[in-house]
Amino acid sequence: MGGGAEMKVRYNKLWKLLIDKGMKKSQLREAVGASKSTFAKLGKNENVTLPVLLNICEYLECDFGDIMEAVPENEV
Repeated sequence: MGGGAEMKVRYNKLWKLLIDKGMKKSQLREAVGASKSTFAKLGKNENVTLPVLLNICEYLECDFGDIMEAVPENEV
């Protein structure tokens, strides 16, 4: 491909959005029906399934760019 740095996903925007809304991670997890292990993956900036991300966006009334960003692997 382009030969540049490999990109990874970072979910810092999601955690900031929850703070701004005064919501706990556990509240969001229960509202979207996600498992604890899925939220552990989010906390470690690991990959989660697209349906989980869609459910989060639908519940928070936002778009993917509001909860995640792609950054070079060395910045994760």
